[in-house]
Amino acid sequence: MIELLLLLLLIVGIVIGVLIYKQRSRTQNPKQDATPPPPQDPFAASSTMDTAGDPRNIKAGDMIDWGTERTWIRGTLRLSEGGYVWSEHFLEVEGGKRWLSVDEDPDLELALWTGRPDLTMVPQGKTIELEGVTYKLEEKGSGSYRSEGTTGLKAQGGMDYADYESADGQLLAFERFDHGSWEVSTGTKIAAGTFTIFPGS
Repeated sequence: MIELLLLLLLIVGIVIGVLIYKQRSRTQNPKQDATPPPPQDPFAASSTMDTAGDPRNIKAGDMIDWGTERTWIRGTLRLSEGGYVWSEHFLEVEGGKRWLSVDEDPDLELALWTGRPDLTMVPQGKTIELEGVTYKLEEKGSGSYRSEGTTGLKAQGGMDYADYESADGQLLAFERFDHGSWEVSTGTKIAAGTFTIFPGS
């Protein structure tokens, strides 16, 4: 009878020991039971954006694929006026100056700009006539900039701007940095899916 009791106690002790060992193994190595996360699309920044990537995250060094050509972001200006912030991304192109503006006011607005050094206009008046198109003043103001990468400007400074738009959506912009001369550019609005963003390292 005593031997049977000892045998039962021994079996119970072994079972308890095995259970304790398994519990400690799970506590010390919780990752062994966790399943790895599924592969993620690196360009799907959020559910509101498509696989082209999120234009709000563009930075110097990123590559932009337009479908027919590829270019790189050489530099970026982070512009601010009061609590409002927007960006201009300078593209690597030959024989000119082009950039992509990213604005959220409150909806995401993108525009592709071309510098017009051939024009010596200044932003005067509520409307401006250029090459047969009438542009109406949309907004103007002054703010500050912060430069990243290659922009041709100081690390930071002040800027003034005036934005015009025609009835059919053509854009005309004036900018001057650090009280310099006005720079004129023309632009067109584009959709987020027009290009694909390949983040730089």
